[in-house]
Amino acid sequence: MGATEFAKLPHIGESVKRKEDLRFLTGAGNYTDDIVQPGQKYAVFVRSPYAHANIKSVDTAAAAAMPGVAAVFTGKDIEGKVNGLPCGWLISNPDGSPMKEPPHPVLASTKVRYVGDHVAMVVADTLEQAKNAAEAVAVDYEELAPVIDMRTASQGPALHAEAPDNHCYKWTLGDKAAVDAAFAGAAHVTAIDLTNNRLIPNAMEPRAANASYNRATDEYQLYVANQNPHVERLLMTAFVLGLPEHKVRVIAPDVGGGFGSKIFLYAEDVALTWAARQLNCPIKWTAERSESFVSDAHGRDHISHAEMAMDKDGKFLAMRVHTHANLGAYLSTFASAIPTILYGTLLAGQYATPQIYVEVDGWFTSTAPVDAYRGAGRPEAAYLVERLVTRCAWELGLPQDEIRKRNFIASFPYQTPVALQYDTGDFHACMNESQKLADVAGFEARRKASEARGLRRGMGYSCYIEACGLAPSNIAGALGARAGLFEAGEVRVHPTGSVTVFTGSHSHGQGHETTFAQLVAARLGLDPGQVDIVHGDTGRVPFGMGTYGSRSLSVGGTAIMKALDKIEAKAKKIAAHLMEASDADIEFAGGEFTVKGTDKKVPFAQVALTAYVPHNYPLDKLEPGLNETAFYDPTNFTYPAGTYICEVEVDPQTGVVRVDRFTAVDDFGVIVNPMIVEGQVHGGVVQGMGQALMEHGVYDPDSGQLLTGSYMDYTMPRAADFPEFKLGHVCTPCTHNPIGSKGCGEAGAIGSPPAVINAVLDALRPLGVTDIDMPATPHRVWQAIQSAAA
Repeated sequence: MGATEFAKLPHIGESVKRKEDLRFLTGAGNYTDDIVQPGQKYAVFVRSPYAHANIKSVDTAAAAAMPGVAAVFTGKDIEGKVNGLPCGWLISNPDGSPMKEPPHPVLASTKVRYVGDHVAMVVADTLEQAKNAAEAVAVDYEELAPVIDMRTASQGPALHAEAPDNHCYKWTLGDKAAVDAAFAGAAHVTAIDLTNNRLIPNAMEPRAANASYNRATDEYQLYVANQNPHVERLLMTAFVLGLPEHKVRVIAPDVGGGFGSKIFLYAEDVALTWAARQLNCPIKWTAERSESFVSDAHGRDHISHAEMAMDKDGKFLAMRVHTHANLGAYLSTFASAIPTILYGTLLAGQYATPQIYVEVDGWFTSTAPVDAYRGAGRPEAAYLVERLVTRCAWELGLPQDEIRKRNFIASFPYQTPVALQYDTGDFHACMNESQKLADVAGFEARRKASEARGLRRGMGYSCYIEACGLAPSNIAGALGARAGLFEAGEVRVHPTGSVTVFTGSHSHGQGHETTFAQLVAARLGLDPGQVDIVHGDTGRVPFGMGTYGSRSLSVGGTAIMKALDKIEAKAKKIAAHLMEASDADIEFAGGEFTVKGTDKKVPFAQVALTAYVPHNYPLDKLEPGLNETAFYDPTNFTYPAGTYICEVEVDPQTGVVRVDRFTAVDDFGVIVNPMIVEGQVHGGVVQGMGQALMEHGVYDPDSGQLLTGSYMDYTMPRAADFPEFKLGHVCTPCTHNPIGSKGCGEAGAIGSPPAVINAVLDALRPLGVTDIDMPATPHRVWQAIQSAAA
């Protein structure tokens, strides 16, 4: 079945209410912190108060003697027993040498490298006892100078002996000679310097883990708030603990948001799993919010210089980019891939730029590890491209929309100069629909009305494209991936015709229990209520890669579709036997099997019952039962794209920015549930606006202390900060999956930051302000206005 036929099926394109919301809204959700096991004890981690220090000694005697304490484990206790945390992507330097990959210890034994680094784990009967004992652990530190600024990291003290200059890798992509030649002959060159600010993830549910060990069966069980339990199990067993994989069951129950921060294998998960066997009891740990600020992997944190070469008419000839990427103190699970494979390959954006060359330097610093955060490399690329394109327009005296229209890719498939090939899209249609919904024609009247009230109004454009459903595995492997990128789906039809689906994808707010049920119900002619979705349990579902990179429907859904293909093929043979026909003459639609050219038919439920009660069954040709599994490895990425238009008002007296209007028009291909998609866009746009206007993870340059370690200092967006969004859709179906979907979960966070900042700068240009870094806080905006006026 192709995407065109799929889109016409019942339930596809319907805003079915989320099945899972009943339990969430009535308090019946089952999160990791809700898990209580018999004999359960509690863990608290002793974390470094210093950004960089040698550990001279760790005295646990007083803590171990305190009431209720079962054990205190240090780095010395696990040396030689527990390996360090692995990095899942190898990046190579231009000369082919591998990146520097220093050990990432589960518990530090000789040195700490960022505030929050793990030093010891205390296990006690109660959480209060564990906290009290953790305070009694005496660590003698020799404080060292921290390395905070990645631009001067090479001049600072070495965090790792393996990287004496704190440089992890240099990565390049593109034809440098061709780019340099294009710049030499350009009529105009525009340059820009950008900072993509560090973000600290703040999912509603903090990270949590609860590990147990069964001595009778020699089996481990780990409940964990994680986005990909099979990957967590694989990394932990094969690389860290050296355990047989089939002896470890990882369960990710209801998870209250992830946004990338729960993809990774964290030290706490390993420490609890290892200690559960040592103490022969379940151990639970739930992060406190202040702990999450220093221990969860952060996002973004780039410093870039970019240039665009153009002809006299503003046509793009070439682009070159240099980026410094902060990797933090250690390489997190996918840290090395974010500023390289997922960033540099998207620098073409929506534009037919003939040549592009990018260099990325990755640096170790005395900060929390930096890894994937909603969008993961794509927001950084879109921000750079869209800020640069707008700057090009202003320098050439062109409107923001006109320079984009002149350079849009017009025909597909399109091979970019940075490796990717876009299969389909319609960028002009997205632009036109966005301008219509945003009422661009009425902007000048609104600008004048704002000026009459002493305010400055600006409009900003952003035309983003992203790559979702990272694929295929063999290409990713050649680029350094240390894991497959497929997905698995199992469809189990029960005797009554109801269905249970086991998916390797994982839901942590996306609504899989609804959209996947719609997909299956549409194919089999059922009601979505007859379909249950099971995920997040390595003991029940086939090996899967989890959810990240907006891959759930396009990759996970396609695996389910392929399993449904097998179900349908077998069911046709059963139906053919029942109706005494050839299976080649059987058609299936609307939940009924019919014989071509006749009025003979049998319902799906009858076929399902026959499969399990095979009294009238071709046993010589078919096995009983109706249960099929499929694995799907995509042949290409999917490429969601869109045009976002933001309109702001700025008070020049206070620097306060108010987002007055925001329009988002996206091309997600075929949409299964519009309501869920709109919710994803809303959340992404707000997250992106949070980066543009409010959020910023800041470390003190001298001490390395996190200055934004709580909600007192790290500002999170709220509903009252934003207007009602106007959303629109254009559909060019993906050409290489049967659903035709492209992914929607990250788009809002990718497209919105440059739209907001371009709008702020559009408002301030008459005042002489030409640049501003994210976040555009009132203080920063006011300072920029004062500096321009000086």
